[in-house]
Amino acid sequence: MTADTRELRQLARALERNMAEAEAGMTGIVTRGALNTKNDWRRNAERTAGRHARLYPRSISYDVVPIPGGAQAEIGPDKTRVQGPLGNILEYGTSRQAGHNDGGRALLAEAPRFEAATVALTARLGRL
Repeated sequence: MTADTRELRQLARALERNMAEAEAGMTGIVTRGALNTKNDWRRNAERTAGRHARLYPRSISYDVVPIPGGAQAEIGPDKTRVQGPLGNILEYGTSRQAGHNDGGRALLAEAPRFEAATVALTARLGRL
């Protein structure tokens, strides 16, 4: 099997020439995605947490850590905040109660926006 990889090699060279801009752009995309996911997760949790976990949505936060090539984010309940330790039970459930999947639904809602932003950045950098 053979494949024409000329365009892929051109894109790799363009991204290499623009590495600093690519890293800054990806950090921005990851940060925006983490914020959107956190906010959606909180809204979902406000609807599903019930009266016994009414403070739980406020425990959901995010941290962005720069890494080579961009950034990574950790999003979810902060166990040091009020009702944050309930996160695993509320999200995934127990043997007696189904989980709410608030974070999972928030992540799925953000995926198309994240992908579109990444494609747009890659297309723009590939043309530079």
